[in-house]
Amino acid sequence: MGLSCRSSFCWLWVATVGALTAMPSDGATPGFADFDRRAQQGERLNVVFFGASLTWGANASDPQQTSYRGQVARRLEEAYPSAHFKFHDAAIGATGSQLGVFRLDRDVLAHRPDLVFLDFSANDDIYSADPERLASYEAIVRRIILDGHAPVVEVILPFMWNVTQGKIEEMARRRAHLEIAKAYHVPAGDAIALAIERIKAGQTTAEKLWPVDGVHPGDAGYVLFTDAAWSAFQQGVAQKLVSAAPEKMLNAATYMKNARVRISSLGPLPKGWRVGRPNVVSAYFDMLMSRWLDDEVIASRYEEAPKEAAGADAKKPRTPQKVEPLKVRFRGQMVMLFGESTPTSGKFRALIDGKVIERQPDRSKPPLDYFDAGAFGRMVHGNTHLSQLIATGLDPATEHTLEIEPVFTDDTDEELRIESICVAGEKAGVTLAPSGKE
Repeated sequence: MGLSCRSSFCWLWVATVGALTAMPSDGATPGFADFDRRAQQGERLNVVFFGASLTWGANASDPQQTSYRGQVARRLEEAYPSAHFKFHDAAIGATGSQLGVFRLDRDVLAHRPDLVFLDFSANDDIYSADPERLASYEAIVRRIILDGHAPVVEVILPFMWNVTQGKIEEMARRRAHLEIAKAYHVPAGDAIALAIERIKAGQTTAEKLWPVDGVHPGDAGYVLFTDAAWSAFQQGVAQKLVSAAPEKMLNAATYMKNARVRISSLGPLPKGWRVGRPNVVSAYFDMLMSRWLDDEVIASRYEEAPKEAAGADAKKPRTPQKVEPLKVRFRGQMVMLFGESTPTSGKFRALIDGKVIERQPDRSKPPLDYFDAGAFGRMVHGNTHLSQLIATGLDPATEHTLEIEPVFTDDTDEELRIESICVAGEKAGVTLAPSGKE
């Protein structure tokens, strides 16, 4: 059965990425024609939607149905009524490709995808050409093709101001993602250009597309996102595109070698740390960390109360405890932490090779020598994710030390919750530092 166009704009706003020549399939390279054939024959197919809150569908009236993710799923079922689809949501709001590359194995490739829709353009900052994020995004595309053997659809989704400002020629990341699409024979659904054109033609307004806030659209905006993504998929099928990785990457190969190492797997923890489970409640469903973390190591200001404590015993003053720094050795060019942020999460210092890492989130104020693990949790008034970049530009040939030193406020019930240490670069890996040594 052939595909039909659901919109008069269906083919107008697939991003132009140059001559996307169909390449002969060798049986190991993912192709849209193969997906189309298998779907028409009624096979079982896994489709993964990988991205952030625009992929999840924040502000949609029903994110499972009226998000772009839900609507593309419905269009696939309508186009291929004999196929047996399983759709996988791999979207965590307020995250980008730098974390995404460390989530790829667990949240995407583990599903053995037959097709992947890839977001992150907006969250990586559509105006920025930051080399780290470009390298991580390209690594995701490359690994889906080489390791996942699945065709990829890039979706370039905007925030409202990306559209209302209309300066599409200044969007360095959009341009870079289109170049990646061309190099890897990947169709790209450009919702930015589509939104600008429809508003210019008087068919809609920015206020109708984003009725609640300027970040997340409403149902009408997600219809537009769907049109862009669906058109890109149709282009892939019609042109029989076969995604292929060029021999040389366009950006640095840093993130092609990476390791997400669960701290609980490293060995005995220092005093004041224990292994626990992520919370099963959260501020938003896409940030429910029991979905995305397998466990956590937890450092807390007070000793854990006995499980059998109840009644009067549960009200007894808790015992403060000494919390030692968590020390690991690692190799890599960058390092970040992945865990959970809660309203009771405290601050911590990070030391690499014995030197305290400073950062300056506000250029008008002095640098900070600490990270606030609870900032996001307090901002959203609930449990959410901790995704904290610690350092980039490290020497990959050197074994480095990383110390996580909790900085808890006295007389508060503060904690740190971290699942993994994520490193990328040549010989990427993490081991627990021997006790009493750096």
